[in-house]
Amino acid sequence: MRVTMPSVREAVVCLLRDLGMTTIFGNPGSTERPFFGEFPDDFRSVLGLKEWVVVGMADGYAQATRNAALINLHSAAGVGHAMGNIFTAYRNRTPLVITAGQQARSILPYEPFLFATQATRLPEPYVKWASEPARGEDVPAAIARAYHIAMQAPCGPTFVSIPVDDWDRTSEPIVKRTVSRTSHPDPDLIATIAEGLDRSARPAFVVGPGVDRNDAWDQIVALAEKHRALVWVSPMSSRCSFPERHPLFAGFLPAIREQIVACLDGHDLIVAFGAPVFTYHIEGFGPHIPPGSDLIQMIDDGDVAAWTPVGTSIVCSVHHGANFLLAHTHPSSRPTPKGRGAPRPAVTPSDRISMSYLMKTLSDLRPPDSVLVEESPSSRRTMQTYLPIDRPHSFFTCASGGLGHSLPAAVGVSLALSSQRKVIGLFGDGSSMYSIQALWSAADLKVPLTIVIVNNSGYAALAEFSSHFNIKQLVGTKLPGIDFVGLARSMGCEAVRVEQPHDLVPKLTVALESNVPYLVDVAVA
Repeated sequence: MRVTMPSVREAVVCLLRDLGMTTIFGNPGSTERPFFGEFPDDFRSVLGLKEWVVVGMADGYAQATRNAALINLHSAAGVGHAMGNIFTAYRNRTPLVITAGQQARSILPYEPFLFATQATRLPEPYVKWASEPARGEDVPAAIARAYHIAMQAPCGPTFVSIPVDDWDRTSEPIVKRTVSRTSHPDPDLIATIAEGLDRSARPAFVVGPGVDRNDAWDQIVALAEKHRALVWVSPMSSRCSFPERHPLFAGFLPAIREQIVACLDGHDLIVAFGAPVFTYHIEGFGPHIPPGSDLIQMIDDGDVAAWTPVGTSIVCSVHHGANFLLAHTHPSSRPTPKGRGAPRPAVTPSDRISMSYLMKTLSDLRPPDSVLVEESPSSRRTMQTYLPIDRPHSFFTCASGGLGHSLPAAVGVSLALSSQRKVIGLFGDGSSMYSIQALWSAADLKVPLTIVIVNNSGYAALAEFSSHFNIKQLVGTKLPGIDFVGLARSMGCEAVRVEQPHDLVPKLTVALESNVPYLVDVAVA
């Protein structure tokens, strides 16, 4: 009896269904059309108007669902357009399987129109693995491998280039497999670390995005309380990893070496959980930690552990490592340190909306379990003061610093969570314009996303940074006259502008209660 082999398309569809990847983000072109020739009814295609937006939406969706998202891009041009957010996904440690079309194998020797030269090299080094299978029959196996690599700690994007004529070839079906994704700590080293933590007189914790990604929130809170340790957030952290109203919460470390040392001065032991040691933004000099201090790093990324300049690093799941420390540490009595405490009240302005008033108002109005997706660099410090996050998996921003990620990411997060939690996007006017096309996707998907534009008519973060270099003349930092309400409405979103303080509460309330995407353009002083 002759067995009928499935087509490559059929084998891939079955594989994706088994992996829970039935939502496909894309901006497909001519070389990608054959995949959609027999599109399954139980699959969903999410269209982005630009490849940069496509990757951002998939990034947010993958982080919220905690499963790799599938992306379909168009050959070299599409991958090139997407590279900024592929870089961000790599820094975010987001699991993505990126596919891109390639011209037919038979004409590749003739450098045809819209083909990719050395396709696998284009997204490097910001993918964990890249392949253009030697045979069309190998495409399903390549996608399976890409998925498992993307999901291995530390997670990240992978890439498969697929020639247009591969989809109708035959292939063996891919059998569903289980592959472990986490690592346990070295027992001897973690025992030594536990002993050192018990001996410490005044420990400090530094938490990074790996805590939230590794589901170690509760363990870190319990460890901090058990050891009476002040808790700092690592510089430029893209997730919230400790409740920011907790009495032991000390604040956010700046991305400057000398200031980090000053913040941590007086602690004899510094334990970094799920964080690099440390992320710097400008050149600095001197020690990385205070003289007389020791440092321990627990992280799931061996590359980060390798370049960490000082201390002892243990590579493992933060969840597993923190559980061990909870069970095997027995600290002596220590005085309880005092965290940063409550901020000063935000002053209610009389004529213009201040940044602090906007953040405090949003904090008061938003649902307690809402999720915040942020990309507003110039207002981040104010946000961190007046808009505290107190729950796990409730805050997302870009780890790379590259603008244009978070507006589409908010659409992806809302697509994943809209039936469970309210999603709020907080973006600078300059940041949002990098990927404003995401508003169309939000409207097309009808996600109940509230979008707040912090509008100061410019790239305020650049203006602030100019002073660091003693630049007096501000060139290329002004953005007056952008009609965000008009832009939003033209793409199908509800929108309103707020200029007066007394209008902020009622208009934000309407936006937060809306069951469709709603943009609020807030003019801030």
